[in-house]
Amino acid sequence: MFESIAADLKREFRHGNMVTRLILINLAIFIFINILKLVLNAANAGETSSFYLTVLHGLSISDNWWHNVTHPWVPITSMFLHEGFWHILWNMLYLFWFGRIIGDFIGDNKIFPLYLFGGLAGGLAFFAASNLLPMFTADAYFAMGASGAVMAIVMASGVLAPDYQLRLLLIGTVRLKYVVGFIILLDLFFIANNVNTGGHFAHLGGAAFGWYFIYSLRQGADLSKPVNRIIDRFLDWLYSDKKRPRNRKLQPVKGGRAADSLHKKQRPADLQGRVDEILDKIRESGYESLTEEEKEILFQASKND
Repeated sequence: MFESIAADLKREFRHGNMVTRLILINLAIFIFINILKLVLNAANAGETSSFYLTVLHGLSISDNWWHNVTHPWVPITSMFLHEGFWHILWNMLYLFWFGRIIGDFIGDNKIFPLYLFGGLAGGLAFFAASNLLPMFTADAYFAMGASGAVMAIVMASGVLAPDYQLRLLLIGTVRLKYVVGFIILLDLFFIANNVNTGGHFAHLGGAAFGWYFIYSLRQGADLSKPVNRIIDRFLDWLYSDKKRPRNRKLQPVKGGRAADSLHKKQRPADLQGRVDEILDKIRESGYESLTEEEKEILFQASKND
């Protein structure tokens, strides 16, 4: 049974989209950290193990600059680290729901850079708030979780397609902009009531980057390219002796699809202008307003980035 489960997970990680991979990575770390907690606490007569706390804090970002300097990996590791069940459940649900929207509209290769930069922005917001605001009075704070990274994806989806329609249980059809706005208002409410204040500042930091990511994309600056370039080089090195499949750009062929002839007729600048027009249409009228040709153009453009 376990071998079959492992094979299924391995297949999903290899062939699934980036949202699936990020969810699997987060779940794997969550299971590992909780098994470690179980074993170490059981060996410590049920009390919280000091070694477990050392490991947990060693992977978490802190409000203490010296901790972050001596643990330079924590800005990355903290955005994949969850200890509580409800924490990871809601983060992964948000990632699944809103990440699919980003992937459908602007391409799967935008997901990980947005997650990464959003997590870094969230960590920076947590660190700044915990050191500058008087509401933080404890000796040390530690932050973990994908909330900042996920909020970047949530906000980016709302900015990208505000009129995209979601069907919510017991509520019905709601436009995406209202869902995202409600989530942001919740963060402000919890900050006002001093509930997990540092964590909610991290949410807002991630959300701010999500807005900036889409804004930059509309201005012609793709912030995901440096990250994707590094990933491509790493994979080229990793598979240097093997063939690695690549997404090839469409080549016009006789009898091909409409999008193929479009690439033949349009220069890259013309295509980018057409994509910008389609994104503006999504922002104003929602994804459902697109024609099949416009959906195809957007899909092919995302593959060729």
